[in-house]
Amino acid sequence: MAPPRPSLARRLRLAGAAGLLLALLAAGAWATHRFLTIVSVDDARVAADMVTIASRLPGWVAEVAVIAGDQVPGGGLLVRIDDRDSALALREIEARLGTLAARQRELEARIALVDRQTESQQALARARLEVARAALPAAESDRAFAESEFGRARDLVASGSGTRQRHDQALSLLNGARQKVLGAMAEIEAALAQIAAAEAARAELLVLRRQLEALDPAERELAAQRDRAALDLRDRRIEMPFAGVVDRVFADAGEYVAAGQRLLTLHDPARVRVEGNVKETEIRFFPAGSRVTVSVDALPGRRFAGLVERVGGAATSEFALLPAPNPSGNFTKITQRIPLRVALDPAPPPGLLRPGMMVEIETRRGAAAD
Repeated sequence: MAPPRPSLARRLRLAGAAGLLLALLAAGAWATHRFLTIVSVDDARVAADMVTIASRLPGWVAEVAVIAGDQVPGGGLLVRIDDRDSALALREIEARLGTLAARQRELEARIALVDRQTESQQALARARLEVARAALPAAESDRAFAESEFGRARDLVASGSGTRQRHDQALSLLNGARQKVLGAMAEIEAALAQIAAAEAARAELLVLRRQLEALDPAERELAAQRDRAALDLRDRRIEMPFAGVVDRVFADAGEYVAAGQRLLTLHDPARVRVEGNVKETEIRFFPAGSRVTVSVDALPGRRFAGLVERVGGAATSEFALLPAPNPSGNFTKITQRIPLRVALDPAPPPGLLRPGMMVEIETRRGAAAD
């Protein structure tokens, strides 16, 4: 009699148990292989340079043009601080500069006018002096002739040969000649006095030029004040320093903010990196310049190539705010962590990886030997 054949259900159970055993063996082999060949760091995150934006000047917030999550191009408006006082101050300084420029033009016109007037006065006085000096020899010559004529007439009257009328005429001519000499000499003195007066008037040019020179420092001071006022006016419009994403907004329209107060934080999505903390016992597998693989928890199945950019020079415990003294003498060794920085190469599309996302960094155990 033949033995009974196993039922179909039993055969299926045996097949399932065998398949499960094979799966367990495969999983164990895969885990053992990874443990022996792969070093993984799970204390890692996507990081970026988080830029804090503040106002250089205090004032009332007139407008907040963005909210968290906005992508803003470089130069886009973020926050506008009330700028009415700055605009008025700028207009006031510009008006003072305009007044100063008008004063400069006035002094330049006066200098030109005084220069022309005094030059013409000097030229006229010199010409008058030349005429007077030219007339003096002729007057002296006439006086000498009149003196000789008067001497002859006087001698003739004394000898009885001349008439009294001739004597009086000669005396009259002599007196007239003497007056001409005195007039010529007086004309010379008047011309010299006129030249001196013209030279004294030209001294006013020096005074006017000194006044004009004194306006230059005042103009430079006002120009510096105008530039400072223009800078204050421009800085009340806070713009995006680069194309990026707004992460947090800390101010609302209508608030009064102080100089240096934090208003926004933002980052450049095109410049993200990975930062992790590696066990000190495994840091030898992550030398600077080595290639690693990065997987992101939020993107299962996707892997990114990376390059170890920098390895920290001290363990993270060295930067703890609270020290860890050991007064009791009991000591428990804890594996320390070394900070690691990884650059993604090639860089992922902007916005795909966001700061704070959890990632894992992997490398082969033989990387150090490579």
